[in-house]
Amino acid sequence: MVLGFTRDSLLGIFGLKLPVPLLEIVDIIIISLALGYIFKDFFRKPAPIEYDPLTHYKNQRKDNFKFAILVTAPAVVLHELGHKVVAMIFGVPSTLYASYGFLLLGVVLRIMNFPFIFFVPGFVAHAPTTVGVSTLISLAGPFVNLVIWLGSVAILKYTNIQTKYRQILIVTSKVNMFLFLFNMIPVPPFDGAAIWNIFALI
Repeated sequence: MVLGFTRDSLLGIFGLKLPVPLLEIVDIIIISLALGYIFKDFFRKPAPIEYDPLTHYKNQRKDNFKFAILVTAPAVVLHELGHKVVAMIFGVPSTLYASYGFLLLGVVLRIMNFPFIFFVPGFVAHAPTTVGVSTLISLAGPFVNLVIWLGSVAILKYTNIQTKYRQILIVTSKVNMFLFLFNMIPVPPFDGAAIWNIFALI
């Protein structure tokens, strides 16, 4: 299935075996670059108060690309690392993957100028474990987004930061709020489906 295409599929074609940590880093870079391209027109870098319109227009695409990476990649990557770190804490083997098939779908939808783009940038696969540990692993990702969301809101509310950083935090808070709420939908395949596991433990 195309949407299930990952680096394992690609490496299998060429019969290559590379260190998993290196492959995870490469996948994180691929996720970040793909997110930057897909969302570069959704999350635009604000124009400075005083600027040269010609220079600004010339650099706009590059600046929007970098800005989109800055506000989306940490939310997605740290979400997945949240899953992985909790799995490692409990000694459960886990691996982070970029979802090449879904990233390609996102890029294609972006090229076709679809107003709404749905895709899964990446995921963490882990070995079988107990229901309790599996639940904690599943909820760790959304919890990271919750912390970033509330942390960004707190900084915006209680500190006096520069305007350029304020805009970054505003978008960051919204992106992480969306990811938290979206992933906490209590039905498979969302992370929030793990909430039902709590009832199995009672």
